[in-house]
Amino acid sequence: MISTKHSETTGSARWWHFWQCERCDSPAAETRHHLLEAAFDEIHRTGFQAASLHRILRRTGLTKGALYHHFPNKLALGYAVVDELLGPYLEQNWLAPLRSATDPVEKMKALLLENARRMEDRDIALGCPLNNLAQEMAPVDAGFQTRILGLFDAWREGIAEALAAGQSGGLVRRDINPRQASSVILATMEGCIGLAKAAQSIDVLMECGAGLIEYLDSLKAGDGEPRT
Repeated sequence: MISTKHSETTGSARWWHFWQCERCDSPAAETRHHLLEAAFDEIHRTGFQAASLHRILRRTGLTKGALYHHFPNKLALGYAVVDELLGPYLEQNWLAPLRSATDPVEKMKALLLENARRMEDRDIALGCPLNNLAQEMAPVDAGFQTRILGLFDAWREGIAEALAAGQSGGLVRRDINPRQASSVILATMEGCIGLAKAAQSIDVLMECGAGLIEYLDSLKAGDGEPRT
């Protein structure tokens, strides 16, 4: 579940990326990042195919020349949103925390609860930006399909590796298959936000999320299970 709390002013603080733009140490890099943020917001609201370069430029106050200096066309801009915004978000806010987790189940529960706590009505209305792009663009464009699948695969693998580490530490049941469980967890997360978007209801998200947390708890090693 990649959630995205929005601001109407492009470039203002957004909780959906906690990382700093370390590449933005020059005017050109800052301009590029400014364009990417505006493009992300536009794509998230309208979908990629309906996204308007004119609206993106209007929001940034930049010229067409500035846009085409960094991105030769709209498709390249869309690819960069996935590569340079969604990818780093996933790494910093899901994959890195899981890699450093002592207890992967408790860490996943904490991440889910933190995401849910930060969500607002607008997030429910628009849904997960990665899943939206998967539904819209993966079937029709190979470049999007490869990038989106790569992020989902990395997410699933990150969860699987965390569960396997938990098994080694005696915190996760040894009778589960980490890759199968990771697929269930990721599919449930994305399904929860999809259901909530369809219902336009945070209550649906919370109900589904509670079920996912119960499933995560079921992965814990029991008190009577050997921990070697």
